[in-house]
Amino acid sequence: MSTYGLEILLAYLLGSINGSLVLGRLRGVDIRTQGSGNAGGTNALRTQGRWFALGVIVIDVAKAWLAVRFVPGVASGSPSEWLALACGFAAIVGHVYPIFHDFRGGKGVATLLGTLLAVSPILLFAVLAVWFLMMFAFGYVGLGSIVATASLPALIFLGADLGYIGESARWPWSVFALACALFVAWTHRSNLARMRAGTEPRARRLWLWGRWRGLSGGAP
Repeated sequence: MSTYGLEILLAYLLGSINGSLVLGRLRGVDIRTQGSGNAGGTNALRTQGRWFALGVIVIDVAKAWLAVRFVPGVASGSPSEWLALACGFAAIVGHVYPIFHDFRGGKGVATLLGTLLAVSPILLFAVLAVWFLMMFAFGYVGLGSIVATASLPALIFLGADLGYIGESARWPWSVFALACALFVAWTHRSNLARMRAGTEPRARRLWLWGRWRGLSGGAP
């Protein structure tokens, strides 16, 4: 295996350290048996509370940040934009299909945010802005995650045009963004099915449009 392959594998292994399952083991619970059955931050919040969920998010963001900032170049000695983003995507895949937890993990969003934090805080802010806008309008966490990630390719090209993403980084970032958009849509396919069936719960505290309509006498 090449040194680049070893680094991508190491990033995958870091991604496989799933925050909700690690903390759940300390608490004596497996959140994959509770709530939606997903080993991610949203289900952790709904089933275990805010402090548990905060710990989950910190771990899942931090592991991606480490995978992107420190793994590329460890063996090869020649980090590049392509390699850093490949390591970030490997960490996301590891989170969803963790080798340490029977390949049953979360949906990859917090780990994606950790990757963006490591390589482009501006893009992270833009993606979060899209997510909050979707939450305001519709209140579905899964839908917000899908749309926010799907906005990445457009944000990449906008960023290259505005100059906060270098022209040489446009294509590595574009490939990464498209891969993430497709992967996150895939991991949220059950959320989409529940939305179609009308059984997907909303995050009521963030669904401000729905609360305003209810207060103004409109349909909730």
